[in-house]
Amino acid sequence: MPDFTRWPSFPFEGDMRVKPLAAPVEVEPPRSGEDAADCVACNTPDDAYIWVSERWRVRAMDRPTGLPMVLILECRSHLDLGDLPNLLAAELGVMTVRLERAIRSLDGVARVHVNRWGDGSAHLHLWFLARPYGRLQLRGTFLSLWDDILPVIPEPQWRENLALVAAWLAEFGGQAIAEPPHIQWEAPSTIAYSPTANSSQSASEDRADDLRPATLGDIQPEAIKPEPATKPDAATKPETATKPSPSITADNGNLNYPAVQPQATT
Repeated sequence: MPDFTRWPSFPFEGDMRVKPLAAPVEVEPPRSGEDAADCVACNTPDDAYIWVSERWRVRAMDRPTGLPMVLILECRSHLDLGDLPNLLAAELGVMTVRLERAIRSLDGVARVHVNRWGDGSAHLHLWFLARPYGRLQLRGTFLSLWDDILPVIPEPQWRENLALVAAWLAEFGGQAIAEPPHIQWEAPSTIAYSPTANSSQSASEDRADDLRPATLGDIQPEAIKPEPATKPDAATKPETATKPSPSITADNGNLNYPAVQPQATT
């Protein structure tokens, strides 16, 4: 057995044996999607992805995974890695770094492994696998195997992680498709009424009625009486008479000015 079977990260233990190596084939079979018309990635609509842009798309698995996050980055054009023009090749580096940062921003993620195999599908796709923080046994090249061994994470957490990554990518452009899970709640079919609560409420309303004013006059101030006029000092010039203060009657609330008696002049 090779030495890696004794690595702490190797997922299996016990008696094992190596399969016999098969003879090489003269012509390799075509990969899935060699023809763009039959390519699954090209024929998948945008709503099956968590984030899309003009030239790139990111999709997840169709169910929760054992790792905190497993995503696939694809280009829209039906190209393989070695077929990318310079523009897409440069953007691939930017998208790889951007997606790695988005996944690493999730709680409980220590590292993000980026893998490209390309033996199954002809359409370019890169795998992004998040290693849980503190799980040192999952370090290294066997992380993809551990994903099939670990118990899956709860679906609400999985969907929330997808929405967070999609929103992180949307900050730089494109459109976030994944949404956070909706709150699951149920309204009660009936509403229970408490007799005690009803009686207490009625008593409170009765006490409130006692405090209400009966008429408008109960809340209006009394009529303001004008102060008696004083004779001006003979040594000084009489001041100009000021307009008397209005009084408020309790019947209709109109402002009424009292009659001013003319003063005799000498």
